[in-house]
Amino acid sequence: MIMESHKARFGAWPQSRPMLMATMLTAVILTALMITPVRAAEADPGKKTVRIGLTAEYGLKNSFSAQAVEMGIRVAMAQINADGGVLGGRPLALEILDDRSVPARAIQNVKDFNKMEDMVAVFGARFSPVLVELIPLVHEIEMLLLNPWASADIITNHDRRPNYCFRLSLKDGLAMPAMLSHARKRGLTKVGLLLPNTAWGRSNASAAEAHVKSDPGTDLVRSRWYNWGDTTLLPLYQDLLSAGAQAVVLVANDREGSILINEMAALPPEQRLPILSHWGVTGGTFFEETRENLLQLDFAVVQTFSFFSADPKDRERFMETAGNLYGIADWAEIQAPVGVGHAYDLTHLLALAIDKAGSAGRPAVRDAMERLGPYDGLVADLQTPFTPEDHDALGPDSVFMARYRADGALVPIKD
Repeated sequence: MIMESHKARFGAWPQSRPMLMATMLTAVILTALMITPVRAAEADPGKKTVRIGLTAEYGLKNSFSAQAVEMGIRVAMAQINADGGVLGGRPLALEILDDRSVPARAIQNVKDFNKMEDMVAVFGARFSPVLVELIPLVHEIEMLLLNPWASADIITNHDRRPNYCFRLSLKDGLAMPAMLSHARKRGLTKVGLLLPNTAWGRSNASAAEAHVKSDPGTDLVRSRWYNWGDTTLLPLYQDLLSAGAQAVVLVANDREGSILINEMAALPPEQRLPILSHWGVTGGTFFEETRENLLQLDFAVVQTFSFFSADPKDRERFMETAGNLYGIADWAEIQAPVGVGHAYDLTHLLALAIDKAGSAGRPAVRDAMERLGPYDGLVADLQTPFTPEDHDALGPDSVFMARYRADGALVPIKD
């Protein structure tokens, strides 16, 4: 079945948070039916399209990170196609496959995308272990892998040349210093790490160790590791507490983050340490599952983009298109704004590279991505988005801490 828009497949973007669970349930049911490639509504069927792929975790329960990345891509594509598309009039079209956050599924999805005519690049979404496993394949088939979310450093920082992986997102080498520096500014110099036993967790452990070596002043009192699927994190948290931690840096997605927050809320107030969280918690129903408990705790989460601090003209341009596509009127209601904003800018950069290359040939587009000029983006204004030596568009100046407001909106913390 071919479905022409996000509304047709998932309904309009949630207008209020109580609608989120119903919307997500609908998405899970629909994606379980095996999503077929989706053609953008903006594409003119009379013209040969240039395709973009998205392999993402649609079938993951209570997650909306895939939908956030899709939203960013679709809004950008609508604007690009309305302006004439790429290569003198060819529209962009989006093809989507569900990987359910399983690396093997993502690998097969990329192989399927590779069979499609004029498939120039594939987007991933939230989960670092998925994108890490794609690295050998995308280099073997010379497929651009565009990363708007996953933060493991190795996704772009590896020894394969030419490098086909490009990220406009946070990476752990930036996230961990931001969280630890925030703790130290607050006088919290003894920090415990609570990490997943995955490539993402190991990437953050390395980033934390590197930071304290280069910038002494923070003591990593202890690290504790959990596995996906664990039903309690309380013993690990209490071990960090007993080791003298004044704060805990949490690296988690929404499920494990929810478990910890709800367990901490049951502790006496004096045992509830400040939590500085990586942004994986923002990709699902973390706030809905912790709302009452979360607002009782000292909880901050690292971010790289907020509609609250975006340039008003860029925000208005985005919202005009998003309103037409999704029926939304208030940017504060957009779920997982980092996934939306990053995917939006990364799609515009890809379009610029296609035009600069003068073709949809993947090696030529890859080379052009390293030679782009200044870009005035929604997330950031970039003088040189990518270079042959650096495939990460964002730097330390893009990273900040945020807190959940009572209505669930993430608001930047002012230093």
